[in-house]
Amino acid sequence: MTEVWFYHLERTSLDQALPELLEKTLARGWRAVVRAREPARIDHLDGWLWSYRDDSFLPHGPVQEPNAERQPIALTTGFDNPNAADALFLIDGAEPGELAGYVRCVVLFDGVDEAALATARAQWSQVKSMGLSLSYWKQQGRGWEKQA
Repeated sequence: MTEVWFYHLERTSLDQALPELLEKTLARGWRAVVRAREPARIDHLDGWLWSYRDDSFLPHGPVQEPNAERQPIALTTGFDNPNAADALFLIDGAEPGELAGYVRCVVLFDGVDEAALATARAQWSQVKSMGLSLSYWKQQGRGWEKQA
């Protein structure tokens, strides 16, 4: 059964939090799909994940590029799982769709954006109605703390 974790971003931006979570995912030996709502966000992440830190990069590729199935991290706006990923990351209010096949789904949302909060609350209710395991993580001064 898929675990769904909601990450309430309050102290860092998505650009800061996402690479760290993706690094942890790859360290587990998992593959990931990052799903956004807009192609412009995919274009941004495609560049950002190569350069977010001077001493590191995250191997990835947009799904429309050749060999997407071989990428450790696939970037998409679609509902497919082209690289047989274990983890799905939902950003910018992207819809979860079918979660079967994923070990974990991580929903990241901006805690200072009222629209993003409303979307996350609706997604929480939607996922809860599916009977999946839910966790809520809030960003604190010393890192992430599980709240529910």
